[in-house]
Amino acid sequence: MLRIGLTGGMGAGKSTVAAALAERGAVIVDADRIAREVVEPGTPGLAALVEAFGEDILQTDGSLDRQALANKAFADDEARKTLNSITHPLVGTRVMELIEQAPADSVLVQDIPLLVENGMGPVFKLVIVVGVDVEERVRRLVAYRNIAEDDARARIAAQATDEQRRAAADVWLDNSGPQEAVEAEVAKLWEDRLAPFERNVRERRTAPIRNVLVPHDPEWAGQAARMIERLRLTCGDFAIRVDHVGSTSVPGISSRDSLDILISVKDLQTADALAEPLAEAGFPGVESVTSEAPKPAYGVGGEADPALWVERVHGSADPGRPARIHLRVDGWPGQRFALLLRDWLRANPDERAIFQAAKHRARADAEVAYDQALAPWFDGAYTRSEDWAQRTGWDISAS
Repeated sequence: MLRIGLTGGMGAGKSTVAAALAERGAVIVDADRIAREVVEPGTPGLAALVEAFGEDILQTDGSLDRQALANKAFADDEARKTLNSITHPLVGTRVMELIEQAPADSVLVQDIPLLVENGMGPVFKLVIVVGVDVEERVRRLVAYRNIAEDDARARIAAQATDEQRRAAADVWLDNSGPQEAVEAEVAKLWEDRLAPFERNVRERRTAPIRNVLVPHDPEWAGQAARMIERLRLTCGDFAIRVDHVGSTSVPGISSRDSLDILISVKDLQTADALAEPLAEAGFPGVESVTSEAPKPAYGVGGEADPALWVERVHGSADPGRPARIHLRVDGWPGQRFALLLRDWLRANPDERAIFQAAKHRARADAEVAYDQALAPWFDGAYTRSEDWAQRTGWDISAS
C-alpha cells in the first residue's frame, strides 16, 4: 500500500485534487468528512463538544451548528486545543479502521487539513500539498463558502504558513489556475510517480538512478530532511543517527540526482533486522549498487580489514526521489569517512573544485567505470580529510 498525505490551506482546493485522484483509483480517506461523522447527533463526540462549548453550538434540530462552533473554537489557542482534543482521537480511530479495510495494492490518500500543523508528514511515504496564495483563498472562502472575510483571515492565520507547507511538501500542486490545469497535473503525477511508486513498494523494487551528473539542486537538502524524518520514524531507537551525506549534501557539487542517506547502527545484525521495516516503508534492499562511496578495494586510509567497510544498502521505491540508504556500523571507518568527507568538502572550496573536476573526468572516461575512475581521488581525499580533521579538531559527535 502506498499511503499518501494530502493537505493544503483552507480554500486551496484539496477536494478537487482528491476527486481527481479518486477517478484514477485512489482510495480517499477524508479527515473532514470523518470529522463530521463523529459529531453527528447522538454520537459521544457531539455530547463532548456540547459539554465543552455549550448548547448554543447546536441547531434547533439538535445537529451541530458548525459556524457557531467555529466562532468559539477559533477564538483563541486554548479553545482550538480543546476542540482538537475532542475530535482528533475520534477521527484517528475511524481513519485506522478505513486504512485496515483498504486493499493491499491501494494508493491510499489521506486528506488531512492540519497535516503540517500536527507534524504528520513522516507517517506518509509522500506528502502532496495543494497551494494557492492567501488572498485568492480568502476570496474563494468569501465567495463560495459565505464565510465573512475577517473570519476567513482568522482561520487561515491559525493554520500553517505557505513556507511551512512547502517545507513539508514532497509534491506541491499549484491550484491557483483553472480546475482543468490542476487535474492535468494530477493525471501526470499519477502516471509518472504514484502508480509506479505503489508498484515498486509492493514488488520491493527500487527506483532507477540516472547515471548522469546534474548541477547541485538547492531542493536536495529539503528532500533529504523529509526522508531522514521518515527513516528515523521507521528505525526508531535502532538508528544511532541518520545523516545526509554524499555529493548531494555538499552545495556547489554536481551529482547524480540521487540522495545518499547514512543510517548509523550499533552492528550489522541491527542493520539486517531493519531490512523488513525499511522495505515496508518504501526503502527495499539493494543487492548491487553504483555509488561514489569508497570501497575497501580502494585501500583508502590503508585500512587493513575490509570487513570494517561492509555496509547494508537500501534504495528508494519513489521514482520521483531516487536515493541510496547506507546502513553502516557506528565507529567503523566507512561511517566515519562518510561524515568527515561531507564536512571537509563543505569547509574547503578548493577541495570541492578538485572533486568536481575529478567527477567530470570520470564521467567522460568511457573505458573505465565511474567508481573505478574516482578511486584515486578517494584515496587521496581520505588522507587529506583526516589531516584536516586533526588540524581543526573535527569531532564526529558534533558533525
